[in-house]
Amino acid sequence: MIVLGIDPGTRNLGWGVVHRAGNRLSHVAHGVIRVRAEDSLSARLSEIAQRLDEVIAAHKPSCGSVEQIFFHKDPQAAAKLGHARGVILLCLHRADVALREHAPARVKRTLTGNGQAEKPQVAQMVKAVLGLSALPPSDAADALALAITELRLDPGAVAREDARKSNLRKKIPVHLAEALARTQARRALSK
Repeated sequence: MIVLGIDPGTRNLGWGVVHRAGNRLSHVAHGVIRVRAEDSLSARLSEIAQRLDEVIAAHKPSCGSVEQIFFHKDPQAAAKLGHARGVILLCLHRADVALREHAPARVKRTLTGNGQAEKPQVAQMVKAVLGLSALPPSDAADALALAITELRLDPGAVAREDARKSNLRKKIPVHLAEALARTQARRALSK
């Protein structure tokens, strides 16, 4: 199974691809989509969408793992992060890639055992778990941590969810399936 972890950002968007065979996790690829800060927000989001579509097409993940929305001290920064998340969700949906969201504390706890771990500690664990020779860039390390979290939490959950969604698509008209997906997303956000 291949999971694409994505760390949202409107200037630097981290991505990381991890493969699981049995209980073994292996690094496939990672990177950071960097866009020009002086470009308009819409231009940056458009470029992010185009480049993320390329990453998805190149690696064909079966699941995408993204950080859950959290409330930031700066409302404007939170809104921009929301725009980036929207682009990510759209790209994954268009590619028919299942999506899982994880709270930042869950990602930290899964990798380090401590939900309050600092970013450098998480990056070191990513390096160790995947056997990397060097630390990945911070945004890519966060994305790889999201992918690892998805693969470690419940190895069978992704396969079960994909099978369930496939069955739903066969039985339910598209407009009803989309309404169901929106309702489930709202419920997930309210938890």
